[in-house]
Amino acid sequence: MNFLKKYTFYFIILLFFCSCGRSAEEQKRISRAQQDSLRVKDSLALKVAVLPTLDCLPIFVAKDSHLFDTLGVDVHLRFFNAQMDCDTAIAGGGIEGYVTDLVRAQRLSKQGVSLEYVTATNASWQLIANRKARLRRLGQLGDKMVAMTRYSATDYLTQQTLDTVKLQEKVFHIQINNVKLRLAMLLNNEMDAMWLPEPQATKARLHGHNVLADSRKLGVNFGVIAFRKDKVAGQRRSGQLQKIVQAYNMACDSINKNGFKHYAKLLQKYTDVDTKVVGALPLLKYEHAHKPLAKDVLKAAE
Repeated sequence: MNFLKKYTFYFIILLFFCSCGRSAEEQKRISRAQQDSLRVKDSLALKVAVLPTLDCLPIFVAKDSHLFDTLGVDVHLRFFNAQMDCDTAIAGGGIEGYVTDLVRAQRLSKQGVSLEYVTATNASWQLIANRKARLRRLGQLGDKMVAMTRYSATDYLTQQTLDTVKLQEKVFHIQINNVKLRLAMLLNNEMDAMWLPEPQATKARLHGHNVLADSRKLGVNFGVIAFRKDKVAGQRRSGQLQKIVQAYNMACDSINKNGFKHYAKLLQKYTDVDTKVVGALPLLKYEHAHKPLAKDVLKAAE
């Protein structure tokens, strides 16, 4: 009798472990199926690289307000803090589109990545000097460090602004690609001056740092959203792109109507700024999708 009880006990234990084994295997199978499903969905979606900058706000609004979903287009955002990383992603074919500037886009085109400019943006940059460096004029930048990104709008702007003044000493161009890191270096007094987009420029101004130059006053309009031509070819992709443009336009209308404060939480989420910065942002108008001007494309190409 004791033998029978013992045998029954071991049999139950054996069944338990077999059951657990099947459960774990089943879980792995389900997990693989889910991963395969996600990969398929991701491959069918349009993937767009974005930065924590104000020119990306219409895309953030379209995504979080479900405008893309409403129009029946699946858009997956890829988040980066540096334009160079966006370039790498689109050159490698991991994404279909990205937010960038014409200087970088034209350089990428020359390297063989054929791009379609879906719309120009209102991207702008300000050259902001560290208040502790006591820089008030461009002519004082000699022997100073200016942070920027090579082969970009900020690289172009650095050269253009420095060409307007006579300097006794060399200006050191320091490549800091990560826009968040660039701002942090200014706030920590580790850099003399730098080019910043919005909303990072507003945050710098609120901390008392000085504006030496503004791309808008220089007539530089280099902001753009571009897609790889080979990635949006065909009827299905072309239809997706049209819906993205439609959602983008709807988002622009909403921002212009409601203002930045209405989207304060969204800006905090995607650009890492507080309500004080949002309240101090300059008044900007977001235009419907339109091609960049030929003169701007030519200027960037040169």
